[in-house]
Amino acid sequence: MVGNLPNLLTLARILLLPFFAATLIYEEYQYALLLFIAASVTDFLDGLVARIKRQITYFGRILDPVADKFFLITSFVVMSILGLIPKWLTIVVISKDLIVVTGCIILYFVTHNLKIEPSLLGKVSSACQFILLGLVLLARNMDEGTKVPEFLFLAVAVLTGLSGLGYVYNGLKTAGAENTK
Repeated sequence: MVGNLPNLLTLARILLLPFFAATLIYEEYQYALLLFIAASVTDFLDGLVARIKRQITYFGRILDPVADKFFLITSFVVMSILGLIPKWLTIVVISKDLIVVTGCIILYFVTHNLKIEPSLLGKVSSACQFILLGLVLLARNMDEGTKVPEFLFLAVAVLTGLSGLGYVYNGLKTAGAENTK
């Protein structure tokens, strides 16, 4: 069922995105932080409710990661334009996602099957990206001297890169197995 509570929570997260982006652009960081927290809560609740009420749907399994990607990519792009995060990190995050999506399309043409399974490293990478964005927003809402340590940007970039390499490896393995049939 498309209209169940978990899917509605995911849709609410997507609908928060333009307001979140606008608060960043207009440097209303207090509101940006509140909207970020609201989006994070809906992300947590949609999964929890879906599991507890057994309302996991095919639509929801696709929509939830899409909502996460929309939120992450928008956040990274806007925050890097505003100088809140390094541009190189945004390039790493977006490049990984483009490589994974392109790989999925290629795999579909090779295998005529599209089975997208998030890896543990992919989930950890996304979680760390969200945490980093939250820390940046938190730092903007504190004293002027409060900054996110540079090594955290590097750590997220390394995790993101390793996650991307893991997806590429699994995709090549899947394509190779298809070619031996």
